[in-house]
This record gives sequence, structure tokens and C-alpha cells, in this order.
Amino acid sequence: MSKKKKVIPRQKKGEGYQKIAKKILQYYLKYPNKTLNHKQLSSALQYTNAREKQHLIKVLSRLAADDTLIEETPGKFKLNMEKNTLVGTIDFTSSGAAYVVVEGLEDDVYIPKGQTKNALQNDLVQLLLSPTSRGKKQEGSILKVLQRNRMQYVGILEIIGNRKYGFVNLEQNSSMHVDIYISKENLNHAKNGEKVVAEIVSWPEDTDSPFGTIIRSLGKPGKHDVEMHAILAEYGLPYHFPDEVEAEAQAIDTRILPEEIQKRRDMRSVPTFTIDPADAKDFDDALSFQVLENGNYEIGVHIADVSHYVKPGSLLDEEAYNRATSVYLVDRVVPMLPEILSNGVCSLRPYEEKYTFSAVFEMDEDANILKHWYGRTVTYSDRRFSYEEAQKIIEGETGDFQKEILKLNQLAKTLREQRLKNGAISFDSLEVKFHLDEAGNPTGIYFKQMKDSNHLIEEFMLLANRKVSEFVSTNKKGKPNEKTFIYRIHDDPDPEKLASLKQFISQFGYDLKLGERKETTSSINQLLKEVQGKGEENMIETLAMRSMSKAVYSTENIGHYGLAFQYYSHFTSPIRRYPDIIAHRLLQHYLDGGESPKAETYEEKCEHCSQRERLAADAERDSTKYMQVKYMNEHIGEEYYGVISGVTEWGIYVELPESLAEGLVRLRNIHDDHYVFDPKSYAIIGQKSKKTYQLGDQVRIKVLRADLEKKQLDFELLG
Repeated sequence: MSKKKKVIPRQKKGEGYQKIAKKILQYYLKYPNKTLNHKQLSSALQYTNAREKQHLIKVLSRLAADDTLIEETPGKFKLNMEKNTLVGTIDFTSSGAAYVVVEGLEDDVYIPKGQTKNALQNDLVQLLLSPTSRGKKQEGSILKVLQRNRMQYVGILEIIGNRKYGFVNLEQNSSMHVDIYISKENLNHAKNGEKVVAEIVSWPEDTDSPFGTIIRSLGKPGKHDVEMHAILAEYGLPYHFPDEVEAEAQAIDTRILPEEIQKRRDMRSVPTFTIDPADAKDFDDALSFQVLENGNYEIGVHIADVSHYVKPGSLLDEEAYNRATSVYLVDRVVPMLPEILSNGVCSLRPYEEKYTFSAVFEMDEDANILKHWYGRTVTYSDRRFSYEEAQKIIEGETGDFQKEILKLNQLAKTLREQRLKNGAISFDSLEVKFHLDEAGNPTGIYFKQMKDSNHLIEEFMLLANRKVSEFVSTNKKGKPNEKTFIYRIHDDPDPEKLASLKQFISQFGYDLKLGERKETTSSINQLLKEVQGKGEENMIETLAMRSMSKAVYSTENIGHYGLAFQYYSHFTSPIRRYPDIIAHRLLQHYLDGGESPKAETYEEKCEHCSQRERLAADAERDSTKYMQVKYMNEHIGEEYYGVISGVTEWGIYVELPESLAEGLVRLRNIHDDHYVFDPKSYAIIGQKSKKTYQLGDQVRIKVLRADLEKKQLDFELLG
């Protein structure tokens, strides 16, 4: 009988520097103020044999040599908090890992799952950097949360057992990786399965979930009003005004007084009218028109004088500033100002005298501005037009103020041509609108398109915004001055994003010339013309818009890239935008001969208004998505042609041209092959058949599911 071969056990491979260093720093993360020697660390990290301990001592010496650790006394080490910590905003992925955006760092810092501590989406955090190999992306671990981005969240309440406690499930929010624990005493009569608003109260060190309390119950998920109020609550957007704010609004003197008229330019006798959407209730702006004795035209852009009624330091002003903008959901408006102001006293309603703030221009036949005047006025609106009514007059029908509208349209077209010639970009993207029944349910979808009547108003509003900004910001010779003002700025696009757009559209046979600003913008405009009416139109237009920078408010003027304006401010919508109220106040201050105030105070206001604007836009987008899903819920099982609008490692997104609704075809549900995501070609590729589904391809789908709570559609790919 042969002897059995003796098996010599393999020696455990020693851990490398990176791994040991990472373990050491993770341990210090738990006890950041402790001073430890190598024996204590060996014991804590369970390094028992001599070789492991020797490695640990070497790693400690290296970490001390590069100042990651401080050797306080020989052989005793403490974490160097100054060198290895950074501060930034955390952004979670759906997997539970995250990235921290640190100002000044080119790349975001990756935070592995399990190293995020008790941070939540968009919190301001302090992170500890981990040692990395040369060339690798920086990694880190969250040390502590410095400032919560928000304390209130919307979710579904799940009560466990016999009403002893519950959890608020935040599953519909992909960036939230925890639920909120609610004790029995903090349920506040909310019922199992209800959609609720929960506030985080604390997050004990040894718990997986934050502790919270129910602020209010919104009702049963899926109900129309519940979901709309949930969207507002999710973004921290208030729906009702506090009683004291309403009381202050009701107490305002709404009379047009002779002594106030004396202080203003009286333009009540000049023909004036408004052009707005048919369903509008708040009218910010009006146009006046008259032919002067010298044959030139005097055009007045008259804006509601909100700053006359909303005074600094008042409760109304504080509430308006906190809101910073009106929010336009699909079925309702959440106004910045109480209704008595937004739809009443400030609104330039027909057949009513109003206090206004005006920009008045003398123009010749070629839309050249010969003279301009800015100041407070009193006006009288002779007529209210909807865009559709004004469009009919432009297209040849007879009607009130026909000559005035036709001449204004001609001048607006000239102004638009000049803008485009100067390098402005012409984005006329489709806006999804819904026909709603009395209960707010969508019965049909249509698209709002820009026509001549829309462009007419747009051009004169742009003119007023630009010229007011120029007037404040330059001297009589046109040279910049140092006066503080609030600008609407739009930075140049990221060259890498434009290069990616150029590469992507080449698949469809389009090209983009990237060079000097005018050449680039002209090429983008040409692209937008070429895709009109094509299946890929909306997708390419959306990608082109995403390649642009975001417009924001700032006291530092860098111009407006998209409009090709050196100076641009928001002046024409003070009923729905707080920055316009600031612009009115500053303009009047300078007209009165006031000195320039400090910019720092206004920069803070700019940042606040920009942030609130982003929240409002996100809420509006969510309400549109909800309505699209609700509409498609009535079409489960129906088949449509669509365009692939997104490709990811988990599936393809398909957009339906009839509704612009977007749904997901999951890779696991495509059964004719095993498909793998190829990020370079924006495609999924079958491993056996090599069949390819690429961004922009037309496909046929069937509607499988409509999840109203998550605002998601699931499609089946038919081919």
C-alpha cells in the first residue's frame, strides 16, 4: 500500500501596505481621538503572528512618515486630522456607496458601502482619505456629518407588530439607503401603509437607522392630491402661507392714490395689453405701443411693481425670500406671494390701473434702440390676450390692437435675428402639457410649442432684462462700473461635454463644429434645425441642453453664454421670482442716487435663490413624470414605437414620442440573448447573436407596469 502524500498547508499570503493601512485608518475612524501603540492595534485588528505584527509596525512608520499619523510619543500614534480630512457634499449611488464632491478637487472622492457612517444624501460631511496606489482614484471614509441637508423625508409607514413601532420606508428614493425608525409614541396617529412626512430626531451611534417622528400623514399612496402634496413635501416646498403672512397681505392698501401717481410717470393713456397663457392668473408683464411724432416707435415693457407692496423686513418679504420662486406643478401653482398679491393687486389684469416698474424704449424700423428710460409708472391694461388669440392676429385674422401686435411681431423678429447672429442658441424644446378632468386625472397629452406670439413676448422681456442690466452696470461711455447688482449668468459649456455630444451625434450622421464661441453656437443651432421632425429630435435636443452649464444668479457677472448677452438680469417676473424683486429694489436705489451696497450680502441671496430654483424645477419635473406614469397606467398592455433614450448596465430606457414618457426595459427581461452594457457605444450587445440596441434606435415595446409611487414605467421589448 502506497503512502499518502503529505499535504503541506500553504502559508497565508501577507497583506499588502494598502490593505493594512486601510484597516488601521478605519479603526482610527471609530476612535479618532485615541493614541495607540502597535500592540493595541495588533490586538484590535487581530494580527496574532509575528510576521503580521512586523508588517503592521512598518505600515505605522510609513503612515507617520507621510503625516497620515502623528507619533505623539515614541511608538504611540494618533490620527492627523488636519492632513487627511476633507469637507464636501455626499452623493449616494443606488448601491449604497457614495461620492463626496469636494470644492477644488478635480475628481470626487469615492466612499465604499459601509464607510458612509450616518450620512444621508447631500449632507455636508467630513471625510478621512484612505491611502491609495499611484494612479488610482481617491477613496475615503466618512468621519462625521457636519450639516444635514434636510431633516424631513416622505415615505410609506410600515407599522411592525401590534402598533409598537414602525419604519418609514424610503424605497422610492433611490439615493436613500436607510429607513427611519419611528417609536410608538412618535407615530402621531398615522396608520399603516399611509404616505407620511417624517422628521429625523437623532441617529444613535450603535443603530442602523435614524430615529424619527411623524410630522403629518398625507393619506393613501396613489391618490392624486396625496402624491402632489408628497412631491412638495419631498422638496421642502411649503403649500400654505402662515396665517400671519396672509393677514399682512390682507392689510395692504390696494388703492391707486393720487399722491403716489404724482411720483410716477403716468402712462395710463398709452395703449397697453398683456399676452399670456390662456390659463394664467398672475400677469407680471404688459406691453405698451405708440407711434411717436418723428415716426419712431415707443415700446414700454411694464412689470408689476411688487416691491411697492412687499417691503424689506416685512413678514411678506421674509416668506417670499424663503420660497424664492413660484412652483408650477402639472395641476396647480404654489405661488411665491399670497393670492391677494399674485393674482390680485400686483397682477396686471385687464381694465385695471396698476403700479408698474417700466423699461421704455424708442426704436426705429430696424429695432435699433435710440433712447431708453427706466422708472416707476402707473399703467392701465386695455386688453388681455392669450397666446392663441395673439397668434391668430399674427396669422392674418382681424382683432383688437392688430396694427400694434403686427408691428411688435416684426420688431421682435428683428431682435431675435440679431441675437442669433450674435451667437445665441435657439432651444425651443417641447414642453409636455396635460388635459385634466375635474379630479385632476390626465385625459390627454399635448405639447406646448413656441410660436410667433410666444417669441414676441420673449424678445421684449429679454430686451428689458438685458438693457436694465446694462444700465445699472455701465457708465455713460459703456464701460463697466463697480455697482452691486444681481445677474443671471450662464457659463461656457464644458469642452468635454461638447466633445461627447459631437461624438454621439456622429452616429446619426450629424456634425458639430467646435471652435470659437460664435462658430460653436451657430453649429448647435444648425444641429437643432436638422433634427426637427426626426425620431431622435427630443433626445438630441435634451443631450445638447445637458452639455450646457446651468444658469444661476450671481453678483459676479460673467455674461450669459446661451443668450450671447454680456449683461443680463431677471427683471420681468417679480410676482413669481424673488431675484426680480431684488433687481427692482437695486435699480430704484441707483435711480435715487444711492451708493453701491456690499456684494457679499447679495451673493448669499443669489445662492439661496439659485438653490430654491433647482428644487422647484425638480419638483415640477417629478409632477410631470407622475402624470405621465398615471396617463400610461390606463394603457397597460398596449404596444408603441419608441426611441432608446438611455442605456445602463441594468437596462435600456425607451421614450415614447406621443407622450415623452420614459420607461425601463430591464436586461433580465430580454430573453433572446444575454446582453451586456457597452458604455463606449451607448449600447447593449447580445453575447451570442451580437445583436445591438443603441442609444437613438427605434424599438417596439409593450407597457408592462406603471408604478405611481416610484413614478416608474416598465416596458417589455418586442423588437
